[in-house]
Amino acid sequence: MSTAVADAEPAVFAALADPTRWRVLRLLAQLGEGTATTLAAQLPVSRPAVIKHLGVLDRVGLVTRRRTGREVRYRVEPAQLDATARRIAALAVAWDTRLDRLRALAEEA
Repeated sequence: MSTAVADAEPAVFAALADPTRWRVLRLLAQLGEGTATTLAAQLPVSRPAVIKHLGVLDRVGLVTRRRTGREVRYRVEPAQLDATARRIAALAVAWDTRLDRLRALAEEA
């Protein structure tokens, strides 16, 4: 795993821990892309709140943005999500290995 990904992990997990940001990310994934206005219309928060959440997601690399005229359009950045998913999977394997060892020790006793 690259150092940049490892350094980004705490910020990515913190961003994903917020239920509203998680909903914004899921909604963007469903829509393919969207603006703060289109997202706010489908969420129980204001447009300025959506803009702040999108800013956090953008800073940690979970979404990308592009300006089209006066609009800023956002979309999910799969690379950061994939890296995070791989890290979680590796942690799960490590814990399963530890639990298997503990189980084997308990059965020997």
